[in-house]
Amino acid sequence: MAAVPTTPPVLDDADLDLVAALQVAPRAPLSALAEVLGTSASTVGRRLTRLGEERLLRVIGQVEWPMLAEGNPMHVWVTTAPGQAWQVARRLSELPEIPFVATTTGRTDVYCSLHATRRGRARELLMTRIPSVPGVRSAHTELVLRATAKSDSWRLRRLDDAQVRALREVADPVAEPTAVTEFSDDELRAVELLRQDARASAADVARGLGISRSTAYRLAQSLLQRGLVRPRVEIEPALLGHALEVVIELHAAPGAIQEVADALARHASARYVSIVAGTSSVIHHGVFRDEDGLAELLTHDLAKLPGITACEVSVVLDVLRRYWIGREDGRLLSQDR
Repeated sequence: MAAVPTTPPVLDDADLDLVAALQVAPRAPLSALAEVLGTSASTVGRRLTRLGEERLLRVIGQVEWPMLAEGNPMHVWVTTAPGQAWQVARRLSELPEIPFVATTTGRTDVYCSLHATRRGRARELLMTRIPSVPGVRSAHTELVLRATAKSDSWRLRRLDDAQVRALREVADPVAEPTAVTEFSDDELRAVELLRQDARASAADVARGLGISRSTAYRLAQSLLQRGLVRPRVEIEPALLGHALEVVIELHAAPGAIQEVADALARHASARYVSIVAGTSSVIHHGVFRDEDGLAELLTHDLAKLPGITACEVSVVLDVLRRYWIGREDGRLLSQDR
């Protein structure tokens, strides 16, 4: 196993171009990536391998809600006793139902998302498990009703239009997830394999599931084409020059909620935008290069949207877990679910 350097990770321009290309076409062949980036397939392969070995980048499969749980996700804000925020966040990051957790500034000390496989388990977590974590003083929850932007749609804007068009020609079609109530055992096993490595080939799937290559190809393509597994790049935004991360709770008039959510989903900062049931109407999870970018959103972009009556901003300090993958100094740890 290759040694992992202890110096702070730094990506050069070629690394950033590769990340930007993979964000458009996560499963593109090395040859197609190389052609768009003006280099060789072997060079692209070496860079991709190095980024993986240094635990900086992983191409994972983002799985749609119906395949993970009975109900929709929830946003949870946790207030802690003084000096206990990091310890509480660490304890929460150990719960398999919590895919994202971070310490924050703002009205609470810790922000996390919750996605339980069973509705009864969600109630247990909210009513008993989370409140009983040492250091927790209170918790506030918002139920996600609909997501208008998800993490696979966020892009590092480095490539020109011609490069993006060329990559889209070799990218897997992005479909809205179909309504499915039951999955075969092979589908569920394939989902787990693609969750861990969305660039897995048909041969990889065949070996992992013990089935023929042709069956593995049809199975993987079915999951991808139905939008049940959406390949995306997993990498810390700070490594891409977007070190400022925030969660913004917006209050809007009922007739303006969808318009506000759709507009924010198109914003360059948007990593996750959802319409919620709770004290807020829309929650915008975004990343920015600096404070000026956030100021532009708050003072200019939001001012253009009718119906917004108030907003609250929580600044992310330290991400301990993102999409069930632990984080440490910008590097990716194991994927726990």
